[in-house]
Amino acid sequence: MFALRARPYQEAVLDRLATERELHDRHRNLVVAATGSGKTVIAALDYRRLCAAAGRRLRLLFVAHRKEILQQSLHTFCHAMSDGDFGELWADGERPHRKDHVFASIQSLARADLTQLSPEHFDVVIVDEFHHGAATTYTDLLHWLKPTELIGLTATPERADVRSILEWFDGRIASELRLWDAIERGFLVPFQYFAVADGTDLRSVWRAGRYDLAGLSKLYTGDRVRAHLIVERLREHVDDPARMRALGFCVRVDHAVFMADVLNKAGIPSATVTGETPRGERREAVQRLRDGDLACLLTVDVFNEGIDIPEVDTVLFLRPTESATVFLQQLGRGLRRAEGKRCLTVLDFVGQPHESFRYVDRFRALLGRTGRRELKQQVERGFPFLPSGCSLQLDDRSQELVLENVSRGLRLNRRSLAKELRDCGATDLAGFLDAAGLELAELYRAGRTFTELARVAGLRHDRPGPESGVIGRGLGRLIHVDDRARLLGWSRWLDGASLGFEHRLMLLTTLLGREAAEDLDGAERRLRAHGALVEELRQLLAYLSDRLEHRTLPFLHPSRLPFEIHGRYRLNEVMAGFGDVRKGGLYLPREGVHFCKESGCNLLFVTLQKDEDDYSSTTMYADHALGPRRFHWQSQSGTRPTDTKGQRHVEHQALGVTPLLFVREHRKDERGETEPYVFLGPVRLESWSGSRPMDVIWEMETAIPAEVLQVARVVG
Repeated sequence: MFALRARPYQEAVLDRLATERELHDRHRNLVVAATGSGKTVIAALDYRRLCAAAGRRLRLLFVAHRKEILQQSLHTFCHAMSDGDFGELWADGERPHRKDHVFASIQSLARADLTQLSPEHFDVVIVDEFHHGAATTYTDLLHWLKPTELIGLTATPERADVRSILEWFDGRIASELRLWDAIERGFLVPFQYFAVADGTDLRSVWRAGRYDLAGLSKLYTGDRVRAHLIVERLREHVDDPARMRALGFCVRVDHAVFMADVLNKAGIPSATVTGETPRGERREAVQRLRDGDLACLLTVDVFNEGIDIPEVDTVLFLRPTESATVFLQQLGRGLRRAEGKRCLTVLDFVGQPHESFRYVDRFRALLGRTGRRELKQQVERGFPFLPSGCSLQLDDRSQELVLENVSRGLRLNRRSLAKELRDCGATDLAGFLDAAGLELAELYRAGRTFTELARVAGLRHDRPGPESGVIGRGLGRLIHVDDRARLLGWSRWLDGASLGFEHRLMLLTTLLGREAAEDLDGAERRLRAHGALVEELRQLLAYLSDRLEHRTLPFLHPSRLPFEIHGRYRLNEVMAGFGDVRKGGLYLPREGVHFCKESGCNLLFVTLQKDEDDYSSTTMYADHALGPRRFHWQSQSGTRPTDTKGQRHVEHQALGVTPLLFVREHRKDERGETEPYVFLGPVRLESWSGSRPMDVIWEMETAIPAEVLQVARVVG
């Protein structure tokens, strides 16, 4: 039996789960991972880690809603545990005997007398497709069980109804690996997405916050012009429609039957598979599609999840879908890799939507964690930032319809955000971000602050202080901070505790500018004069602390430097950590290497993805990871191994020099702000070659974390 190993992106998810448990003491965790990205593998390896930490095999309950999923999951766990006899099924009449490691259908559990099972019997409970968690069958089970660890798995946490599954996880997602990430990493096939305006007006069939299915189906089945258009666009975008393997998602059974008839008459062999189709006929239809006897299966929500047909190479959205969850599930049916399959073709037929229909949700789900303003720019510019091999094309009319709809959901100016704040009733920063669905970067763009929005909304009646704008922009420069030492130390200092010089220097020069270093006590008085912003800073630090996503490690150095390995630091924060104050304020080096004489540290600043607009031909250094403990680095173009700078590299141990490596992916982030560096810690010389520039291979004292390794150009 082969050993189950994590891929790098799965390793990152496992690290996040460990962080939630060890750093935050959170033991109810939701994992969001795109269809086909190996959620079950992640769960199995996480369970193996938990067992290793406990020194025994923990009692396990794995819950799903289909026997096929349970069988596949049991097989995966057998490999993870290197035990072909691991686990028992509880589904379709099969019952477990030992009840130590149970893979159960929710239907079987719903029929069981749970009072015969101790709530604490299972140490670990894993629920697959947790977006079903709002259903009564799931809530009854979850209210009864009291495991040490609860893990939810889903492709998307959103639901079409208003009941949130996040209440089981304190409103949090432990780790997200969305569709975009899985395609970027080659685990799913790329897609060619075509939005086609079909000429239908859908505004008349909107009822009570959603499309009326009966009215929608009647509209489509009575429209032969639209049906003809669908056939024409299929022939335009698919080389040979009769040989494709497609799933077409319809409104109701009558719509599916209608579309199957249309396609069959056009020479495209098709059949319907709905909830009314007997299981045997359904299996036969799926097999005929796989064998190429059928080109298309028209379905009504049957293939949203749980059924794996990797051969599907075309998806037809023949109806609008309000739920981002359902949309991504249906798209995901075609993204599985299969032999000879290069990409997925997607045809989305777009009508005139009701103004309450939200394309914002669909495209944000599709594009990953895209800011609302960035989404509009992507639509306008033709989606320039897609994974390799992907394209998103909207014809002129569909682009017009989508942009009009998207624009209504993208109002991010101060007045519209203030209205959202007033309407949602939130009284603090965290509550507003959650209610409005905002990222910190979206709130703090262009110097906006929560305090300012509260004033515009009429919720505050105090006046801004003289440096409110400066401090507001400074708050936006703190949203990357991810080490508990700084967050906790700064929070306590705001409440009156003492704080070391370097930590004060980091905070005050970020909030008030580098010149604040010349009079640090005066800078503190200037900050505290803005009471409302000090309170917002306190809330921001608490928000960041509550949402720490990875562990940072102590950095032990004789100079007691205020850094933590794997923490993120802007250049000014790094130099503040070394207390480098000169005439004019905090000193900021302009080159990628800086030697700090007092501490004996040689700082190596690396930008992995270099833009020719930001770097000259002599500074486009070839820097990349060779693995978790080795890094290839290129010196400045004029450095020789015999000169002073070169000697600090090749003879650093003899000279008592400590090289420290700081790495970032890009020079600027999506807001145009300077991107912070990840502090990877001390490195040791492994080998070097060449001159002007020198090629150096560093050995890491601490392994590069998985999430950084993924973007660090690993080549071996």
